[in-house]
Amino acid sequence: MALVAAALACASEPEPTAARPTTAAPPAIPTGTLNVVATVSPITSIVENIGGARINLQGLVPEGVNSHTFEPAPSVAAVLAEADLVFLNGLFLEEPTLEMARANRKAGAAIVSLGAQTVTREEWRFDFSFPEAGGHPNPHLWPDPLLALRYAEIVRDNLSERDPDNADYYTANYDRFAARIAQLDAAIKTGVASVPAENRKLLTYHDSWAYFADRYGLTVIGAVQPSDFSEPSAREVAALIKQITSEGIPAVFGSAVFPSDVMQTIAAESGAAYIDELSDDDLPGAPGDPRHSYLGLAVSNLQIMLPALGGDASALDGLDVSPVFEGASTAIYPQ
Repeated sequence: MALVAAALACASEPEPTAARPTTAAPPAIPTGTLNVVATVSPITSIVENIGGARINLQGLVPEGVNSHTFEPAPSVAAVLAEADLVFLNGLFLEEPTLEMARANRKAGAAIVSLGAQTVTREEWRFDFSFPEAGGHPNPHLWPDPLLALRYAEIVRDNLSERDPDNADYYTANYDRFAARIAQLDAAIKTGVASVPAENRKLLTYHDSWAYFADRYGLTVIGAVQPSDFSEPSAREVAALIKQITSEGIPAVFGSAVFPSDVMQTIAAESGAAYIDELSDDDLPGAPGDPRHSYLGLAVSNLQIMLPALGGDASALDGLDVSPVFEGASTAIYPQ
């Protein structure tokens, strides 16, 4: 099988990120409440689900922005300087923010790299967009719900250690989140099983599905976005068209955030459907909408992907994707 490399270099080093000041005024925060910062929206949502109303949470990376190339504004330094905990994906995704967090960390604050505590170096995935020669693994762990649950576990433990008076609250939220993840995992297995075996192949614009594919028995045959964010060569495009045609792949998946004329050409020339609605980290809906969550993102993506591959996504219908915590959230998601 011809594999077309589309190397997309990740930022630079594993760890956390910060939050950007916004004009939206958050609810009043009780004295002593932890100040917590997270990076991309799926991680911010996971932290929100566990911390709920007992933390002051700010996200950093605006939705619709490429997290691999995101550079925090100088004003973010002040937010990081007030943070008690900074949660980032790590695995070289958010290097500029990590550097800023380290430079502005207050005494006693912690920077937590979720990815580094979730997979070992031996479990790193090197693939089309993240070749081993570059030394930076694919950092997109969160599309795999069980790896996202490990993120939630790390968040729970860190919040409980810093705020033992609310440890029972964080644990209860984690338990509810874990139950939702178990339901999601079962629904994904049912949905993938309904996809004809010969169709369980993914060609995407951005290579975000490596760990997910490993978990659920799909094969990522390639990605289109090059490491320097230019366009792939004509030879690479021709090879992909030939591969898709010969294997009868029914659909190719673009990005909801980054339109691609190349993906449209590949689909048109190969006869595959072009689906441009998948999202790596842009949550559905708007802040405050129950769908604007990690769980909402996972369900939305699968409801798009499975039917396009000839499967049935009905097992995902009715899953509760709303926040699991009790109380009013104080989270700020930058837009």
